[in-house]
Amino acid sequence: MLGGGISLDRSRWITKRPDFFPPVRVLSKLFRRLVIEKLVAAHAAGQLAFYGAHAALVDATAFAAYLAPLKSTRWFVYAKRPFAGPKAVLAYLSRYTHRVAISNRRLIAADAKAVTFKVKDYRIEGPGRYKTMTLDPHEFIRRFLIHVLPTGFHRIRHYGLLASGVKADNLALARKLLDVAPPAPEPEPAASDPATPATPCPCCGSAMRIIEVFKAGELPRHRPTARSPAMRIDTS
Repeated sequence: MLGGGISLDRSRWITKRPDFFPPVRVLSKLFRRLVIEKLVAAHAAGQLAFYGAHAALVDATAFAAYLAPLKSTRWFVYAKRPFAGPKAVLAYLSRYTHRVAISNRRLIAADAKAVTFKVKDYRIEGPGRYKTMTLDPHEFIRRFLIHVLPTGFHRIRHYGLLASGVKADNLALARKLLDVAPPAPEPEPAASDPATPATPCPCCGSAMRIIEVFKAGELPRHRPTARSPAMRIDTS
């Protein structure tokens, strides 16, 4: 989170208050507006169904009157500082923003007829929650593609000072207002011929990476899969 922001007239830097975390009042109004707008849009598209005492809400006027009190109701946003600090928050978010639908280590077998992989049944406590599932390849691909974002969507989108369209200008102005020098440019690597990897893959020639180290005679925790990247297992 930024330690402040540029004033509306762009003439000074406004430092945040010592006890400021996120603007919970602004967030509560934002969430309230977005939820109400989504409800109105879903009603207009005929995606809502009403039964019993709420059957009359199928009428647009009645539905709008039903939502009217919500516009003046104060919504509450619960927010607090992370116990383990900002690094723990970033580590937690990165597991969702920088991962694919399923990791290679969960894949057990795959062929033209079926795909078998590990799953976790959260309804069961204890070791029994870890199971395997086998799906037809078309069904596996369908479920995988559910996690692929549509064209034009991004996993991470920056707003405010770091929005792509104004980021360069805002950072330059912020450094000027704070009297901070811009970071020194990183030196360009010297041009040289690509070196041969120290531990090349015997199949493709690419550099291998160590994913696990275990003693001779021990069974490794990782098992290679058909689509695993080049890897090296050190038995020293």
